[in-house]
Amino acid sequence: MLSPLVDTLKQLRYQIAHIEDGTLANEYPELETFLSHTVRSVPNALDDIEFLYQFLYVYGRKSEATFNRFRNELERFYLWAWEWRALSVFELKREDIEAYVEFVVEPDNRWVSDSVQWRFKDHEGWRMVNKLWRPFALKENGVSQQTFSAMFTALNVFYKFAILEEKTFTNFIPVVKKNSPYLIVQSQIKLPDTLSNLQWEYVFGVTRDKCEEDPSLERNLFTLACLKGLYLRISELSERPQWSPVMSHFWQDPDGFWYLRIMGKGNKLRDVTLSEDFIIYLRRYRQYRALPALPRVDEPHPIIHKLRGQGGMNVRQIRRIVQQSFDLAVDSLAVDGFSDESEQLKAATAHWLRHTGATHDAQHRPLKHLSEDLGHAKIATTDQIYIQTNIKERAKSGSKRKL
Repeated sequence: MLSPLVDTLKQLRYQIAHIEDGTLANEYPELETFLSHTVRSVPNALDDIEFLYQFLYVYGRKSEATFNRFRNELERFYLWAWEWRALSVFELKREDIEAYVEFVVEPDNRWVSDSVQWRFKDHEGWRMVNKLWRPFALKENGVSQQTFSAMFTALNVFYKFAILEEKTFTNFIPVVKKNSPYLIVQSQIKLPDTLSNLQWEYVFGVTRDKCEEDPSLERNLFTLACLKGLYLRISELSERPQWSPVMSHFWQDPDGFWYLRIMGKGNKLRDVTLSEDFIIYLRRYRQYRALPALPRVDEPHPIIHKLRGQGGMNVRQIRRIVQQSFDLAVDSLAVDGFSDESEQLKAATAHWLRHTGATHDAQHRPLKHLSEDLGHAKIATTDQIYIQTNIKERAKSGSKRKL
């Protein structure tokens, strides 16, 4: 039976301890059985997985999203190396990795699930394998360029780390990536994914209208305002081991301007400016939660609250909130005759809201101000994504060419 190798970020330290002291069967009996079977054909499997846990601990503690991204890519790579090549990941050659890329393009049907599943489930004190879990989730339109890029990035970072740790001395990923027939070199012109003005009006407007009949949607409305109006990533609004976004992170300077202090990528703090429009919805949301109109410096309340239970929301929960509003807008657009806009909105993700807000505001805000609110280390990054000055200048000069 195929078994997942890595549990959640929270459970990772327990798995590390179990591997180190040989007590994995005490909490993960099925994983222990799988590894014992694997060691017969891959003698170094236990060393492999111990190094995988070490790598994920180093890179994954930055954020849960980073952990999940590396876990997904490396777990299936490990399983393929063991099951299909009967080799340690550090014994694979260039042709093996090329074969793995082919497998990702067309995985064995037994390795594919029709939905994303939890890896392990609690059962009488044990973490048991979820029988519905598979390394791959079914994709209707095949493997995307984003998937290929994520795969190569994860494998390349992993092998670079292994070289630094003197676990191996070779990294075949760059040459395989360079010669891969499946990875398309991106065009210079790459516009960010955004909602159209009409789609945003429906997403925000329908949610706001439905608040009258379902007050709990006030939480949806405020979440949308944060992600679009403050250019936030979902991870920046969610509960994390090293950061809990609370109302006291909103603060006012002596001149009366409001900011939100958040922790972004690389555990970097930044203060995002609040617009007058946003403050209106901040007041509205706080009124719904029976809080004073504006935050105080000592407020411990989570910014996005749970309807049941204590504490803030995790990434997956916030993503569900956004999707609920997207679904409401999809239905309303279709009913009102905007079938194309409705269909296109079905492809949207929560991250589109950050791009939507920044793309819209790039038309009237100074580039430096926009870049700082977005949390970009370089202004050039903001220009490249949202303004593309060089491309527009090239297009302007190119338009004057004579035949």
